[in-house]
Amino acid sequence: MSTAAFIWADRLAGYRFTPEHPLNPRRLQLTVELLQRLDLIGGADAPVVVPRYPDAGEIEAVHDVAYIEAVRTASADPVPRAGYAAFGLGSEDVPVVPGMDDAARLVCGATLPAAEWVMSGRVTRAFSISGGLHHARRAEAAGFCIYNDLAIAIRWLQRHYGCRVLYIDVDAHHGDGVQWLCYDDPSVLTVSLHESGAFLFPGTGFIDELGDGDGYGYSVNVPLDAHTEDASFLECFGALVPDLAAHFRPDVILLQAGCDAHALDPLTHLRCTTRLYERITRATCELADRHCAGRLIVTGGGGYAAYTVVPRAWTLVWAALRGLEIADEIPADWCRSVRLESGLDIPHVLRDPPDAHTPAPRRQEIEANNRRTVNAVRQQVLPLLTGWGLAF
Repeated sequence: MSTAAFIWADRLAGYRFTPEHPLNPRRLQLTVELLQRLDLIGGADAPVVVPRYPDAGEIEAVHDVAYIEAVRTASADPVPRAGYAAFGLGSEDVPVVPGMDDAARLVCGATLPAAEWVMSGRVTRAFSISGGLHHARRAEAAGFCIYNDLAIAIRWLQRHYGCRVLYIDVDAHHGDGVQWLCYDDPSVLTVSLHESGAFLFPGTGFIDELGDGDGYGYSVNVPLDAHTEDASFLECFGALVPDLAAHFRPDVILLQAGCDAHALDPLTHLRCTTRLYERITRATCELADRHCAGRLIVTGGGGYAAYTVVPRAWTLVWAALRGLEIADEIPADWCRSVRLESGLDIPHVLRDPPDAHTPAPRRQEIEANNRRTVNAVRQQVLPLLTGWGLAF
């Protein structure tokens, strides 16, 4: 069993735009409540670590000062202004609301302690459940994201430990913000498996986005066909990521574990189950054990089925991080409480049964398309990094 820190404080639920906004922090609270009900957090092997506010230099290592000032101004005086649009503020995705600067900083201040605890050796793994805001760019908010906690943590890892960072993103949406912020940096290998930008925001993440300058070849994308299921997702992951990790030899791995590839997610078109997140996390733990003394930092991310999917998926992520084999059954009183709150039918098991969802249409075609994609990625990227040219 690995020691793992869980980064949490109730005030992290303050990252909320409007009651109707898809990014509902109730998903975080429900996950924490379920973990507590299952006795999975707390104690020497699973300490709960409170976040901290990052200092100005930690934010400015990633974001432009003019952008930070715009966020501060909008946070203090949330009246729509013409100049905000240039920074991606005041849109439907990122509306201007009171306290948004403080809330966004605190999310960054949750992912930073995750990095600190792992790199100091106090724990082997850490989970910043509120983090994973991977769309924010240097001077632009996007996709529900104000500050990019992932890129901020990466810069902190580089500044304080000189780390080579392997960044793996399995959110259904392309991890564009992290990619562009690290696009010319050969000490960061970004790997994103996501629903193709041909179908889904942000419309990027194609296989020819390879990096720039010294970072050419260190940006890797696997755009998956719509309706991809667990088996094909895992096949693509296994065909590529272990080889990339073996070549890159990271000092630490950072996994963005957004769970919006699930079949019930209302914003995406993939058809995965909660089992995917357990298996991806276990596979990433194995890579961390093999290449970087187990050091693994995990964040949340997308996930918009706040009641029916997110708590179950991230409970499985956390258990996998700790190296635990946990039972499927969810306490009946937790399910009853969530059902009364949401009015939805809440599954009573963590892992979706094999027949939980209607099989994807064109399954064989989708799997073949994904194989062609990952083979093209291998043929394109591996020769740049290793001289290999292995077919899948």
